[in-house]
Amino acid sequence: MPIKESNITIMVKDMDRSVSFYESLGLTTKNRWGNNYAQSAAPGIVVGLHPTSEKNLTGSSGNVSIGFTLDDFAEAKSMLDQFIH
Repeated sequence: MPIKESNITIMVKDMDRSVSFYESLGLTTKNRWGNNYAQSAAPGIVVGLHPTSEKNLTGSSGNVSIGFTLDDFAEAKSMLDQFIH
């Protein structure tokens, strides 16, 4: 199951401010879909920025997710199913 790309998505309150922050760190904006989602890239990493509200952040068990891009979803699902069962 070769992984083509990976990303970490962070829930943010202010998309414009967050995009500017990651650009100030040297990441480049790879894609942006208005205030719905943005991807900031650096060598070897893509940081996804996803809007949320203060209500969604309160008491949450996690405000970060990790994602992987694969060529063969069925193969990946089959492999992961082995760990669950």
